[in-house]
Amino acid sequence: MDYSAQYCHGMGALHVLLPLIFCFLLAWLAVIIVPFWMIFKKAGFPPALAFLMILPLVNLVLLYVVAFSQWKVVPAPVAYYPPPYTPPAAPPPPPQV
Repeated sequence: MDYSAQYCHGMGALHVLLPLIFCFLLAWLAVIIVPFWMIFKKAGFPPALAFLMILPLVNLVLLYVVAFSQWKVVPAPVAYYPPPYTPPAAPPPPPQV
């Protein structure tokens, strides 16, 4: 058997697949980091904590810390709340003859 030919074919496949794997890895990291970046920013934590979400077990500990800590957010002013729903007025009763 000619192992050098098989090696060359394997290396050729690796040269094709390596950039694809790298692109999928970057896309997967963006899917993980971007939402957590926004969550941490809105919760008042440093947004760079989102990079820790790619580490196993650290991400679980961090989620528990964020879930059970006091968030430093300011509530929206009352002027931005929608007005309460008022049901329409009942129509007048029909005239009695």
